[in-house]
Amino acid sequence: MQNLNGLDLVSSFLVVAEELNFRRSADRLNLDQSALTRRIQKLEHHLGFKLLERSTREVALTAAGQSFYRDNAAMMDGYHNSVLAARRVAQGHTDGLRIGYMTFSAPRLMPELLARFHKAHPFVRLTTAYLRTQAQRLALAKNEIDAGFMIDRFDHPEFQSIEMSDEPLFAILPADHPLGGQDSVTPSDVASLPLVLGEMQEWDEYRWRLEGLFSAEGLVLTPQFEAAHTLAIGGMVGAGLGITIFPQSLVGLLGAGVVVRPIDHPLFRLRTALVWRSSNPSTELINFVDIVMASRKLEASR
Repeated sequence: MQNLNGLDLVSSFLVVAEELNFRRSADRLNLDQSALTRRIQKLEHHLGFKLLERSTREVALTAAGQSFYRDNAAMMDGYHNSVLAARRVAQGHTDGLRIGYMTFSAPRLMPELLARFHKAHPFVRLTTAYLRTQAQRLALAKNEIDAGFMIDRFDHPEFQSIEMSDEPLFAILPADHPLGGQDSVTPSDVASLPLVLGEMQEWDEYRWRLEGLFSAEGLVLTPQFEAAHTLAIGGMVGAGLGITIFPQSLVGLLGAGVVVRPIDHPLFRLRTALVWRSSNPSTELINFVDIVMASRKLEASR
């Protein structure tokens, strides 16, 4: 077709091919039957072959009509989708929403908020990127992500943040460890035992936070073993290689072979924040932040 009128003819044919009834098709298209008949005849004349076999009783597709319907139904879907996408751009929407996240937001926090956003905005393309906190800050500065779930707030005049969680820290012990018989453990208990911690390359921000907390108590953390992944750390603890320290968000991921005890100190906590660039004009980002803030208010009222 060389013009939009031709597109109208094809669209009318697709409706007739689906209904196989001119009266119902005309009702769907808000046309009278004679006008619809002229459209089909004009399309067949332009194509040079018959699309429909029509009798007083029924309408049927010819073999050529069946082939023409299959190809053009997909084409029309693509056309409508392109119109919707272009309309969203014209209204100031971006191509999607890009979210960064780190380990502590992965089990519950980030997925639940993305699910709420997707329910409210099902046609927005969501992409996620697993990035450590420092990498998220760089990605935000380079406009590679729209927002990030990271450890603590990012105090910078070009960024905004919302505190998402303030979690207690727990000691993760082998199941048969003597301290497992206590209701809680102290920072000195933890620092005196062999430790399994996340590798600095992946867990740098968290390691620095832990070192700061223990240093304030006059204690030094010296890991005996390191691992990159949460499950590997938990597995090494379960095997008796040492103990580790996790925030509450990771406790539910641990399998058998370990026991969990709170660290008895009011400052031994970890904060998580959602951070975004203040100058980001994305409508999707604004909508996501609105959902996050509404969620926080709902939790605060409970």
